[in-house]
Amino acid sequence: MTKYNSKFIQEMPKTDLHLHLDGSLRIPSLIEMARAGNIKMPSYTEEGLKETVFKSHYANLGEYLHGFQYTCAALRDLENIERASYELAWDNINENVYYIEVRFAPQLMMDVEKGLTFEAVMIASNKGFEKAKKEFNNSAEVKSGARPEFHYGIISCAMRKFGPKGYSPYYTNFYKAMEYSKEMDVLRAGAMQMVRAAVKVRDELAIPIVSIDLAGQEDGYPPGKFKDIYAYAHQHFMHKTVHAGEAYGAESIFQAITECYADRIGHGYYLFNEDKIMDETVKDKKKYLESLISFVADKRTTIEVCLTSNLQTNPSIQNIKDHNFKHMLANRMSLTICTDNRLVSDTTVTKEFQLAVDNFTIAPKHLKDLVAYGFKKSFFFGNYIDKRNWAKSMMKHFDQVASKNGIEIV
Repeated sequence: MTKYNSKFIQEMPKTDLHLHLDGSLRIPSLIEMARAGNIKMPSYTEEGLKETVFKSHYANLGEYLHGFQYTCAALRDLENIERASYELAWDNINENVYYIEVRFAPQLMMDVEKGLTFEAVMIASNKGFEKAKKEFNNSAEVKSGARPEFHYGIISCAMRKFGPKGYSPYYTNFYKAMEYSKEMDVLRAGAMQMVRAAVKVRDELAIPIVSIDLAGQEDGYPPGKFKDIYAYAHQHFMHKTVHAGEAYGAESIFQAITECYADRIGHGYYLFNEDKIMDETVKDKKKYLESLISFVADKRTTIEVCLTSNLQTNPSIQNIKDHNFKHMLANRMSLTICTDNRLVSDTTVTKEFQLAVDNFTIAPKHLKDLVAYGFKKSFFFGNYIDKRNWAKSMMKHFDQVASKNGIEIV
């Protein structure tokens, strides 16, 4: 197993394509936002929040998600959205993450009566990212060529599941307006409103909304139930990623690819587990998985891998070495290393890469491939030629950093 020093992992150019804004706030900022907004929290100190909410380990997914009620409440404020976006961009820049795609569900933050419309939320977030981008890209170290430019994209999430109250002011009012509809009809209608708004804001305001996503409770709400929403995105030249195979079986991944045109898969953990297949029409589970694994690998459908997050939310993973990442590597799949939630998982992209190389056999050439997938499989906001040239420049920088740290790419 090749050993990589932490200096190299820190300095090499990186991406984060699976990064939730509402799970990645700085704790001091969250505390300030909560105090200013009179948001009730279990503690108003960093130590207290780490003890009660944002822990190093969680008992289950429910406990992991507990903290989002506080971060989402804090982000129902346009200035806070801009601030959180700006700080998140700089947190990444400071560890040589030169491209991020930040995702969030705008409808969780929206409160139309208070001016928190879809457009307003997206404008506020974009202002934060754009401010950080301009500051860094105009810096002497970038102008001199010592460091590459920073870029970003925004991914707008639809929620698989929301109820008549307790989710957000927008969702509460939405449910009231559709009180005579079946639950699935309400959920699909909410998702369709989101994707229509995302396309409109992208096209009319030139805000880099590069993709849509489907997040939330996977069990009972598989991707196929939202295929019309994804068809709309597909027909409007919008990229597509889907949380799939995180808390449900491989058939969820199958639906994401075949019914939702997914370009990438968020997590994809259960792609290798026969016992998680619940579809009774699948008689030969082994063959089904072999075919699906080969199809995903051959199509280069990229899996957004979130190691620490999976360890924290999935009790069945007793040890990092048991993570299905080993099977993903063995099958030479298109993979990109991501954080999921920097705050909730107490991690960084550098930590995630270090965790990967310390526990799995990843040769220098394969490591370079993992880094390259982050750039090549991104939903870069621009034309293909620009993206191709940008990705090439990033890998040239990777080679320079590798050579500087004595890493030979063969």
